[in-house]
Amino acid sequence: MTVQTLQPVLSRQPFFEGIPEPQLEVLTGCASQVRFAAGEFLFHMGADADVFYLVRHGRIGLELYTSERGPITVMTAGEGDVVGWSWIVPPFKWELDARAIEPSLVLQFDAACLRKKCEADHELGYEMYKRFAPIIAKRLQATRLQVLDVHRLYA
Repeated sequence: MTVQTLQPVLSRQPFFEGIPEPQLEVLTGCASQVRFAAGEFLFHMGADADVFYLVRHGRIGLELYTSERGPITVMTAGEGDVVGWSWIVPPFKWELDARAIEPSLVLQFDAACLRKKCEADHELGYEMYKRFAPIIAKRLQATRLQVLDVHRLYA
């Protein structure tokens, strides 16, 4: 039986472009590959943010639930997109729901493993924060725009 590492897969992802080989090895040690069926939830708002995902194939909807309209898709993540930034910011709780829109293959990263590795290697931690800061800003902006749209509909 041959065991293959995910390192070549990670090295081809634009999100990890420019990360030095030793740090890529560390990231690989916290990674696994997971499949989600259409309609399956990756996580729910308020739950512990114990992973993050990088979409290899498929589409993931990031949803905000409202009592007036039910779930509202704030944005859709596709191939190469990261899903889940809450793992890196205390209190490590999900801010949205995430659901597979279609069958999806993702790289899943264990947050406890990665936080521990970032604490031990501050260069890796800084590298991850630099890569996640724009994602956080983009997601918060998208959520704000959705909330404004909902408010206009019901104002």
